[in-house]
Amino acid sequence: MPKPFAFAGLTLCLVPTAALADDAPLSIAASARLRVESVDGQFRPGAPANDTMVSLKTTVEAQYDTGPVQFGAELWDARAWGQDVRSSAGTGEVNAIELVQAHVKVVLGDKAAGSHGTLTAGRFTLDLGGRRLVSRQRFRNTTNAFTGAHLAWTARGGQKIDVIWAMPHIRLPEDAAGVRADRVVWDQESTDLMFFGAQGTLPHVLGGVIQPYGYGLIERDSPDRLTRNRRLGTVGARAFRAASAGKWDHDVEVAYQFGKVRRSTAVTDIADLDVSAWLVHAEVGHTFATGWHPRLVAMFDAASGDGGKFGKFGRFDSLYGARRFEFGPNGLYGPFSRANMIAPSARFEVTPSKRTDAFVGWRSAWAQNTRDSFAATGVRDAGGASGRLAGHQIEARVRHWIVPGLLQVDAGAATLLKRGLLRDAPNAPDTGNAHYGYVDVLLAL
Repeated sequence: MPKPFAFAGLTLCLVPTAALADDAPLSIAASARLRVESVDGQFRPGAPANDTMVSLKTTVEAQYDTGPVQFGAELWDARAWGQDVRSSAGTGEVNAIELVQAHVKVVLGDKAAGSHGTLTAGRFTLDLGGRRLVSRQRFRNTTNAFTGAHLAWTARGGQKIDVIWAMPHIRLPEDAAGVRADRVVWDQESTDLMFFGAQGTLPHVLGGVIQPYGYGLIERDSPDRLTRNRRLGTVGARAFRAASAGKWDHDVEVAYQFGKVRRSTAVTDIADLDVSAWLVHAEVGHTFATGWHPRLVAMFDAASGDGGKFGKFGRFDSLYGARRFEFGPNGLYGPFSRANMIAPSARFEVTPSKRTDAFVGWRSAWAQNTRDSFAATGVRDAGGASGRLAGHQIEARVRHWIVPGLLQVDAGAATLLKRGLLRDAPNAPDTGNAHYGYVDVLLAL
């Protein structure tokens, strides 16, 4: 048996032996997700026209709850096999045997009396707001993680504030050979990369919830790592109302980014550019109060690109956000991102039962700035002769719990109908339309 499968099997076999009473202070959970995915009609320059990969993500999480103080740890083992030697697979797919969480959490205040919160210190993962800028990954095979401190405080009226100072983890190895070999290398964190900021949550405002936020990122070169020396500030706000049967819902978010950055990581690039970038997301949906709870939603996403002006930089940096829930599957696919893109879309969702959900969606996308590479594709036409229209995506997904809470299957597919930019740009691969599909099997204990 291959080593990673043996590791997953041993882990999941050991978990039941740790089963304890519901009120026991120690709890242990584990999961293993096996994925098969394939893409043809590649849209990335320099990547193989067709690529197939098998990946396995195994997680083990333990928590020890003493009441006012809690201890937590989580191990991820993310590996992949079978991908082409020139595959786009990287640290988003492979991070073998990594302790992504190891923290102490202190309970503050008295929840029964009103105001309360938690202070977490150590290694942790985190979701903030709409997960567009700070997220724990679900679909991706590896996750974002941080080392530092996070304070979450909720007032008596339901108002909440999250404050974070942390060193984001740099997933290793980054080299193609190390990724293909599933090499075990401890992820790095240091004060050469720091992330900090705060987010507020104000309920019952304008029929929904308002979340203003401000984040900072400071990055600098280290002896063994060259960077773009990002010094970014991001301010924004999100207003949303959760979906519910028979009602309209919405989710609107805007953000502005400023600061300094260098255009590349080259040792000779010492020019600090002034950053001015922006992000917009808007969606409105309606859930019908009928069987299967159908929901129809219209969305609009836009993010600035870089025009290449002297001393200026305009490409939005999505920091540590997730993409899959709005833009389609990533992994070997994932052409869309929150950078240099204007993209309206529509989606139809259904939930036939508590065990099954599905959706089908359409998205069209244009480059916001023709001088910059489009979204996450790397395709660029600085002269603009190929136009702004990149293409159209048709996507579908269905998930079903075979055994509720224990065994789930998740299958999805996407077709990218390439148009001018992705078809005719000087570096666009001549591979026709892109087709992608995946199947996941998740075992959760």
